[in-house]
Amino acid sequence: MLRLYGYKKVDDLSSLSEDAAKSLRFLLTDIDDTLTDEGRLPLNAYTALWKLKEAGLIIIPVTGRPAGWCECIVRHWPVDGIIGENGAFAYYMDGPVLKRMYHPSVPREDRGEKFSAIQEAVLQAVPKARIAKDQYCRMFDLAIDFAEEPPRLSLSDARRIRDICESFGAHAKVSSIHVNTWFGDYDKLDMSLLFLHKRWAMDDSDVKKHACFCGDSPNDEPMFAFFPISFAVANIDLFADDMDDKPAFRASRKSGKGFFEIAEKLLFLRKK
Repeated sequence: MLRLYGYKKVDDLSSLSEDAAKSLRFLLTDIDDTLTDEGRLPLNAYTALWKLKEAGLIIIPVTGRPAGWCECIVRHWPVDGIIGENGAFAYYMDGPVLKRMYHPSVPREDRGEKFSAIQEAVLQAVPKARIAKDQYCRMFDLAIDFAEEPPRLSLSDARRIRDICESFGAHAKVSSIHVNTWFGDYDKLDMSLLFLHKRWAMDDSDVKKHACFCGDSPNDEPMFAFFPISFAVANIDLFADDMDDKPAFRASRKSGKGFFEIAEKLLFLRKK
């Protein structure tokens, strides 16, 4: 079955070709509500990461989660690097040594006063909004929780929060749980390409031929727009009206179960 989002056709996984699956060397993936399910990383999704890694794919999470989380993930998960805070940095292991790469447009000046002004404006306009509990782990952005913990707010509240952030001249993206806002000219795609260029000496053409992306929400739009082979889990349907750029393929299941479905399809086609 195919679905239509605006004018773009989004196919189910049965349309993925063997040649496309076998062309892949890299799998980039969002974390929250793509790998996780109700805030937990289920066994099937974590197992899928290991299976993909053992099948020879280079795995790179691309997330809005903070620097502190990213260091733990890159050290302990079966991944080859991680991009965090919506593109502010990439971390990877060089043997036992953690290496860090920052986007060149990350602001060097203190942003505390700007973030304080945004925070005050948001909390006044959307009283049930709150600062994300992982904020203390962050280096470059402000994360506002609208759906990670109760009370879970609506998408219209998330849009309102995003608009307030942008009124201060900041970038802002809605994920499935947070509105992330930052100063600096980068996003998930910018840092992904920089990381792949520098770490693996790939140009944009190589990336389009040999890498894919999995996601679930509006902050993944730049990735969906760039990657010819891109996937979403079924909960992307919640955001259909908020997205201009859609994935090429959609799993039939949500969250971690959907990621497992995508992984199993890729593994099956690569073995043929």
